[in-house]
This record gives sequence, structure tokens and C-alpha cells, in this order.
Amino acid sequence: MIPNITRGSRMQGLLSYLVLVDQDKTANVHVDPHLVAGNATLMSWYDDAILDQEDADKIAAFLDRPRKNFGVDIMRRDDRKDAPLGSGGKPQLVKADVWHCSLSLREGERKVTDQEWGDIANDFIDEMGFSEAGGKAPCRWVAIDHGTSAKGNQHIHIAVSLVREDGTKASTHMDWPNSQKACRGLEKKYGLDELSTVHATRGYSRGEKEIAVREGREMHRTTLERKVRAVSTAAFTEADFVRGARNAGMLLRPRYEKDTTDVVVGYSVAQRPVQGERPVWFGGGKLARDLGLGQLRTKWPDTAQDSLDAVAEWNAAARNKRQVREQIRPSRAEASDAQLWEAHTVKAKEMADRLASLPVDDHASWAKVARETSGVFAAWSTQLETTPGPLAATAAELAHTAQLRDYRQHGQPVPMPSLASSTMLLLAAGSKSKTASQTALLMQLMRTTRAIYEMHQQSQRLREAKNLQRIFSLKLSRFAVEMPQATSGPASAKAQKTPAPAVRGFSEQDLPESLRLLRLSSPVPPNVRGGSVVPAKAEPARTYQPTKPGPEQDYGR
Repeated sequence: MIPNITRGSRMQGLLSYLVLVDQDKTANVHVDPHLVAGNATLMSWYDDAILDQEDADKIAAFLDRPRKNFGVDIMRRDDRKDAPLGSGGKPQLVKADVWHCSLSLREGERKVTDQEWGDIANDFIDEMGFSEAGGKAPCRWVAIDHGTSAKGNQHIHIAVSLVREDGTKASTHMDWPNSQKACRGLEKKYGLDELSTVHATRGYSRGEKEIAVREGREMHRTTLERKVRAVSTAAFTEADFVRGARNAGMLLRPRYEKDTTDVVVGYSVAQRPVQGERPVWFGGGKLARDLGLGQLRTKWPDTAQDSLDAVAEWNAAARNKRQVREQIRPSRAEASDAQLWEAHTVKAKEMADRLASLPVDDHASWAKVARETSGVFAAWSTQLETTPGPLAATAAELAHTAQLRDYRQHGQPVPMPSLASSTMLLLAAGSKSKTASQTALLMQLMRTTRAIYEMHQQSQRLREAKNLQRIFSLKLSRFAVEMPQATSGPASAKAQKTPAPAVRGFSEQDLPESLRLLRLSSPVPPNVRGGSVVPAKAEPARTYQPTKPGPEQDYGR
């Protein structure tokens, strides 16, 4: 559950928006606005009736009455970026007696009834200190449900007057962290998907998704994130990253420190547009939290020469000039060298082995492992999948674990084997490359993915575990079935007709039993249990019992 808090001064304007019904379903998709909770007086007046503008006017007047009766104004600094400054260059004070918070569920979560939303809203108001439960006079408030959002999110809006019944002012100090804490508790109490307090991903605008759906493609930011993740994982230096991104067909635009052209502090990236169109730019950190330049630099060497090389490549990219130095990439012959694949598979196996002893609360190290593994799958996807498929889906799901809410709050990750060489080989392998050597690598990547799943399970992050389990069993396992078998046998020039060379330490017996069974059965993975690399069900079924009696309402949304 995601809270979003805003402050304002026009209760009338807020209520008018909340009851606005979009007849054409093009802008604000509001359907059957009605109360789900609020002051007892309001609930006795309106209960679950559909609200219109006249109702909004009356509700706003009722909520605003204590402020007008006591003549209390609540002021705060206007911190908007474009807000005009007052005397002395300081932010102006503006009225802010209206507290507005939306509580939104992720698309795809179970249906929440009006009875449940009412209980959730009452508990949330108690937790935020706006009710008499905190030992003070209550604030007047209301919670309105006007249907799912354009993105498919169930949500409610809570409007609170910050002037209490006795004329005192309600405190909003620390309201953002307090609202997050309250939502984490409500998720547990009501059996909702629990958001991680450790990891967080970037969102997208409604317009981005609508345009992508209309044009029959995935969103630009999703495609760019996958490409940038693949290229950054394969890069050994920052200069390599710049060259690799440009070779992958992306446009790069460095952001320099003020008044300099030799200190790069960030970057933007765009796909090369077709003729007649303009590029759509995204900051690296806006694609994903772990793809900002500061985060990426933690994996590359930091020497004077590396910095000079990187600045030279950034400047060339900014001017759309040729690369200063050509990127060194494996040849097609090297990309098909079984011994080279064997060496890199050994590194992947070493990483998977070390995860057994990695503490589940070492978030920085787990994020690093997820970032590397996600990058390998992303690179594989860019080569094999003309449209996003199981590899892209696996890369995207692992990327969630790679993104910490604030990486600065965590220590340094422990040293781990790098998968950069494996990623570079996949980028050089070509669009039709599926070999037994790659299957051996896939087996180790699946072991790593399984370990990340188990880490989430042990940490009680059931939402992340459930999503990984779904991707693993419905998508990645099907891809594994289609890969050549990692069989033992003498080397042969014709790998398609004879068994591939054995990879030292690996054989078909190393393949988890579930996947060996899958090879002998239908392409749809069966529900294989114990001993399987496919994670078991992530969580038991949980049900919610309403705390207040009353019939459940269904408004057909």
C-alpha cells in the first residue's frame, strides 16, 4: 500500500475533484464516488450513496467548520521549485489546513471491499494521530472511493481538516515516514501485498503507458532500462560503458558539474529515434535506482587514467562524434569457444555457491548479486528476444532486488565474482545462439535466482518471493526446457549433431530434477515440488475478517 500526501487550503476544491465523474473515461477515471469512512455524522448522512457536486459542497463545508468557527489559519513554507520567493529571498508562507492522502494498492492485488477500506481508513487515521485515539480532540475527515485509477490501482482518498474540534492545530510533523510505517502495519493486518522497506523501484507516468499501449510496444523506459542494465554489467570501466551504450544504438548525454566540461556527475539516455521523430530522454537514475552514475561507478576502477578515458568518451557522446577508442569485444569465434564459456560458468557457480553463507540482512551484497544476474539475463534478452520474453521478465524481476531505497544506508557489499565477461560473451554471441555451454551457465544463474528467492522468503518479503516464484515457474523454466542439454561427451565441430564438450564440474545431473523432468514432459512446467529449482508457493493463503459488522458493497468497478 502506497501513501501519497499533499497539503493545501481549499477543501472545497479537493472534494469537487474527488466526486468528479469522467463520462468519457479519458482523463480522471472516477466511477461511483462514495464514502467508505469518515466522521460519524457524515457517515449517517451519506453512508454508501453515490456523491455528486452538491454533496461535495456540503461535505467540504462540514469538514471546514472548526477552522472557520475558531478563525484558525495554518501556514507552511511554499517549497515548490517554481514558487515565488518572499522578502529576503526566503520561501513564502501559504495556507495549508487541508491534509490529503491517497492510499493505493498495486495493480493486480486482490479485490478490497468497502468494508475493508473503511476499516483501513479508520486505522490509518488513528495511526496518524488525527482521531481521539491519540488523546486529543479529533479532526474532521472523510475517505472516498471513486474507482480504480487509470493504471488499474485500487485506492481511496482521505481528506482531513487540520483544525481539531476544539480549535487546536493537528501536527503533521514526520507525517511521511509515519504514513509509511502505518501502511506496513496495515498490509500485515489486512493480508495485503507487503511493500519492502529495503527495496524500491521507479514508477512511470500514465501517459507513458497509454502511448505504449496505443503504439503496440513496451514503454521506452522499460526497453532502455534493460539495455542500460545489460551494457553496464558487461562494462569493465566507465569508458567501456559509454562505448557499449553507443554501440547498442543508444544516445548518451552527460551532465557536467556546474561551469565544467571535464567533471561528469550524471547522464541521460535515449533510444536512437526513427527519422522525423525526436529522442525521448531519461536520466539514468530515473530508469532504475541502481543505474544512476554514482551507483554504477561503485563497480568500476577509480584511477586518474580511467577518469580521463571516461571524460573523453562522454565528450564524444555529447557532440555525437566517433568514439575515442573502439570498444574491445569478443569475436564470434570467441563467443562460441566452449572452454571460454566453461571458465565463465565456473565464476557463476562460485557466486551461486557463496550465497549459501551470505547473511540475509546483507542487503548491499544481495543487491549486487541481483544486479549482476539481472544484467546477464538482460543481455541475453537483447540478443535472443525480438519482443520481451522470459529473459526480459527475469531480468526485470531481479532488478527489483538490485534497487535499494537508499544505498547509502547500507555498508559495502562483500567481494563477489564478476559476471561481466559472461555478459559480454552473450552480447557477442548473436541472435540465434543457443548452445549447451550456455545451458550450463543458465543452470548457475537459476541457482542464484533461487537463492535470491529464498533470501526474500527468510526475510518475510513474501511479495518479492511470490513474484520471483511466478517468473521462475511460468517463464524461465519454459525457456530452460528449450535450451540444448548440457550433456557430457567429446568435443565436436558440429555441436548441433553431437553432444557439446563437458563443462568441468557440470553435467546434466547438475540440472535440478524438476528441469530434467520438464525435458521429458510437455512444454508447460508441471507443479514439481521438493528438491526443485522452481520455488514452492511463496505464501499461504491469508484471509481478512472485518472488524466492523455490515454488508459488503460492490460498486461493479
